Amino acid sequence: MFKPKHVYIEKEALDYTLGKELKKQFEDMEIPVDILESNRVNFLRGKSVQEKYEIGKRVLVIGVRRTLEFQSCKPSAHYQLPLVTGCIGKCEYCYLNTNLKDKPFTRIYVNLDDILKKAKRYTQTGKFKPTIFEGSATSDPVPVEPYTHALAKSIEFFAKDPNTRFRFVTKFTDIDGLLHLKHNGHTEMRFSINTDTVIESFEHGTPRAKQRIEAARKAIKAGYPVGFLIAPVFIYPNWKEDYLMLIKMLKDFLPHEESQHPITFEIISHRFTPTAKNHILQVFEESQLPMNEAERTYKYGQFGYGKYIYPKEVIAEIKELFEFGLKHLPFPYEIKYII
Repeated sequence: MFKPKHVYIEKEALDYTLGKELKKQFEDMEIPVDILESNRVNFLRGKSVQEKYEIGKRVLVIGVRRTLEFQSCKPSAHYQLPLVTGCIGKCEYCYLNTNLKDKPFTRIYVNLDDILKKAKRYTQTGKFKPTIFEGSATSDPVPVEPYTHALAKSIEFFAKDPNTRFRFVTKFTDIDGLLHLKHNGHTEMRFSINTDTVIESFEHGTPRAKQRIEAARKAIKAGYPVGFLIAPVFIYPNWKEDYLMLIKMLKDFLPHEESQHPITFEIISHRFTPTAKNHILQVFEESQLPMNEAERTYKYGQFGYGKYIYPKEVIAEIKELFEFGLKHLPFPYEIKYII
């Protein structure tokens, strides 16, 4: 369970029951609690980018979600469900390093009822049937779930509506509090996994692959639809052997006959933008992330900026490897995409 070193509470959050309860809880835990007069970030006192990053990863901010217009979330879902912003993990490649920059802390929201009411309005438009909401587009909500109960409330909320589906992805394993919930199969619990080489090198402060797969096993036994995000896929010496070993781990540890739903797979190769590379190297000065532009292809994206991706022949190798490896699984599965 994540235990922050310092908690900051936006003054407005104390107008909500959860804000008051969390203030008392953290004070009882003897964790320093400060009240913020606004939601501006001016409390990270580090002298360098690296120091502010390390301090921020140990900070929890309790606030009110003011923007209730949901962003689209292709290809994962129709809309982002903004339950949490930020993550306690320290993955070197993470897009949040770029998106959040000087805000590396985790921010939780006390006005969950407002967020869920807005989700219902999006569903009632009838634009999508069912309407799919993604709960981890800008976060990993699992480590702070013991404080927010946001996932539990969302799972039970969407369970009651036949026209909605909910999904989230995590690298963390503390999902026991979600296993007893009545979900009606409307929530897909996904686990981000990678080879131990990648986890040890780049995914600092996160559980090992075997632990994540064991958590997925629990979710399957609880009747949840379960999926795996294998991302980012890196090319390095023995990468093929390592990823096939990861698939074998799925074969060995997941229940073969108990899943009520096909296991889904989303497989994404590593890519980076020039802005991301610059920021990553500021935070992780000794990073060994493979970011040599000469070995990549530059591709323009839908939002007007480009990224460096693996060449098409390498992408073809990745597709071939995973299609070959996954076809040996002894249970139903679906590959949503390999990109």
